[in-house]
Amino acid sequence: MTDSTASLPPGVAERWGIEVVPLEVVIGGARHHEGIDLSPGDLLAALSDGRRVTTSQPAPAAFARAYAHAVERGAREIVSVHLSRDLSGTVRAAELAALAAPVPVHVVDSRSVAMGLGFAAVAAAELVSHPRVGRGSIIGALPDGGAESAERARQVAASTSTFFLVDSLEHLRRGGRLGAAAAAMGTLLGLRPLLAVRSGRIEVIEKVRTRRAARERLEALTIKDAGRREAAQIAVHHLGQPEVAAILAGQLEARLGAKVGQVIVSEISAVIAVHVGPGLLGVVVADR
Repeated sequence: MTDSTASLPPGVAERWGIEVVPLEVVIGGARHHEGIDLSPGDLLAALSDGRRVTTSQPAPAAFARAYAHAVERGAREIVSVHLSRDLSGTVRAAELAALAAPVPVHVVDSRSVAMGLGFAAVAAAELVSHPRVGRGSIIGALPDGGAESAERARQVAASTSTFFLVDSLEHLRRGGRLGAAAAAMGTLLGLRPLLAVRSGRIEVIEKVRTRRAARERLEALTIKDAGRREAAQIAVHHLGQPEVAAILAGQLEARLGAKVGQVIVSEISAVIAVHVGPGLLGVVVADR
């Protein structure tokens, strides 16, 4: 189980049997559940129109219902992987619901966001479907079940690097995800900020002169990060810029070759879009 900020590409959750608990987006007083009755495109339109938009984490009751539904379908244990607790109270809501769940629930704070937790959730699901010890050694079953799957999620989440650029830091500042001083420094003299998720928090890591230079630097950081790994998996995120994301993904595939294989392209979740604003282009790198 994960939450909608994982920004999983279409079909991935269904393929691996991952339940996705939606976060809420409130637009002009109307409450929506992302991935159900709100897409990133709908959200981008609302932001462009200047409408007031806020977000809300799922209540513990939403997780309690999701856990109960999983048990009804035969789950004996549940692994619940979520975005960093420093960015949202979602993981805390999951922990509260887990206390009353009828089966053991292993809640994992990914200390990440987007495919940083998406890769972790998929890795946990893969281990349950094809349990292994090391590479290629089938053991047939997990002796410690959910605990081993949860640990696999933590390992992959800990391996992730997340880099992204935005047109403005104002959305992050207003949402409290970035301090006022950092936001001011990031926009000083009109410089383009490059950001990263580190230890579960968002930081400005570099400032460059132009959007083009920022994209080139984003690519360079990704190649350097992936290059130091034995094998890597990469996701490119965007908000309403599928062509730009596809170009970046193609460039990364060409530069990194067999080390990464196919780069995933996925639009960012609507909840994240509220806090980063238009113009987002990001990359997540994880061990494979």
